[in-house]
Amino acid sequence: MHPDTPLNPMLLLFDIDGTLLQRASGEHATALITAIEQVHGVDLSAARLEGSAAGRTDGEIARLQLLAAGVSAARIDARAQAVRDACCRIYAELCPPDLTAKVVPGIPELLESLSTSGAWHLALVTGNFEPVARRKLRAAGLSRWFAPGQGGFGSDAEDRTALPPIARRRAGQAAGLMRSWPRERTLVIGDTPRDIACARADGLRCIAVTTGPHAREELLDADAVAERTDELGAAIAALGAGERGL
Repeated sequence: MHPDTPLNPMLLLFDIDGTLLQRASGEHATALITAIEQVHGVDLSAARLEGSAAGRTDGEIARLQLLAAGVSAARIDARAQAVRDACCRIYAELCPPDLTAKVVPGIPELLESLSTSGAWHLALVTGNFEPVARRKLRAAGLSRWFAPGQGGFGSDAEDRTALPPIARRRAGQAAGLMRSWPRERTLVIGDTPRDIACARADGLRCIAVTTGPHAREELLDADAVAERTDELGAAIAALGAGERGL
């Protein structure tokens, strides 16, 4: 693609937990807590995370847990990579070989339809460390729709609001552009208010789904809210068509 060629496809940035998969994060949570305890030599059995972990990056969750345990910010920063590596290694051991039963009903059909139409470019924006995200999707049978080298992950930044710009930059590079994928041709799809917030921080539109822990009433700041996968497909088509002037 020539650098000056206008982009027709819309970039869709999907969250994973609560959006593509449901109730598939137990082993992931165990891997992260175990990694924190091993690397820092702390006991988190009595620790309680203030607020929900939903929508946070793995790095942010680790930081909050460690601060609550009295670990200094400097020590957290110094050992962040070690926690990340340990979490990914432990999750590789704990991840069930088959997570297909955890896939939100209708998602494979939706992803297949989107990927073959030529109107959409699919990528991820997730708080998961990338190796965790990739392994989780492989076990769920969804990895073929999300190309390597694309997306934004918790291993790219601790602050979730930094992830959409990373994903747009990578999408632009993959398309042969000299710039990031345009904001007006990008949609974020997630299941928490933090997904909505990260979209807004980058000036993006967002579709929220109620397949995670939040009800419709908590997600009304999104441009659209979908309770079922067919509603999600319709919302994607409506927002995308509106932007392309179809």
